[in-house]
Amino acid sequence: MQQQQQRLVGRTGSGPTSLTPKPRRLCAFAALPRLCRCGRRRLIGSASSAALLLPALALPSPAASPVDPDAMLERVHPARPDWYEKFYALAMDKFTKPYEAEIAEYKSKIFSQLMAAGKNVLELGIGTGPNLKYYASADGVNILGVDPNKQMEEYARGAAVSAGLPPSNFTFRRGVGEALPAEDNSMDAVVGTLVLCSVNDVDMVLREIKRVLKPGGLYIFIEHVAAPDGSFLRFVQGALNPLQEFVSDGCHLTRKTGEILEGAGFSNLSLSYTRLSTAYILSPHVYGVARK
Repeated sequence: MQQQQQRLVGRTGSGPTSLTPKPRRLCAFAALPRLCRCGRRRLIGSASSAALLLPALALPSPAASPVDPDAMLERVHPARPDWYEKFYALAMDKFTKPYEAEIAEYKSKIFSQLMAAGKNVLELGIGTGPNLKYYASADGVNILGVDPNKQMEEYARGAAVSAGLPPSNFTFRRGVGEALPAEDNSMDAVVGTLVLCSVNDVDMVLREIKRVLKPGGLYIFIEHVAAPDGSFLRFVQGALNPLQEFVSDGCHLTRKTGEILEGAGFSNLSLSYTRLSTAYILSPHVYGVARK
């Protein structure tokens, strides 16, 4: 059994502060080419509880970024033909269930930290909403779901209903991570799973995440990253990367996202690596929690 690596990086120290080995699953079979959701998840709920919420818990106005969010959206991810966006949303909803079943234990671990994180959550790349069942049922939580594919909204709202989120506590916005439609210091947490693989500028997205987070706010993430240099899997990823970008909405197989996160300037970072049998080509994965 191979060992899972874990890093804890604290800005108050001088770099990595601990390395805790944990069990890691062996990979086996290749995933479907479209498995990378590169920013896709679900949402919505039931009733009209907005009038009962305290003003402090109201969802922040989807507004300001240093760059206009709509202009940035059209620049980096203009709308695709409706048939393509509908097909992509349907594929993400129907064909990722084996992956979601295997990743569930890791999601349960990191999303459990949202219970103490606060009430205003922005999920970047919310897509068909598979993450909502882990945190949308918390009392008083308000969720801003951001995704460039407008066809994801229907699936996301259905997922929110299943999770028990009141409709008044959810907003869906077309948008991209390079210019998030939220005010400075307005979010208690930002969620992003399988998103950074497909954005145009990872560093800009991480700066935006830090901008909208309140001081001490949490960034919850799961991302697939490049296999180690020199490995056979890394060679395969390099060969398939152009095709992956074309068929999977810009997804990159060869990004070293873990290293980018370690240098992103978060005050604290818990970062772990693992492999999944349902996502061989998309291995390894990094997952964890960063604090602004």
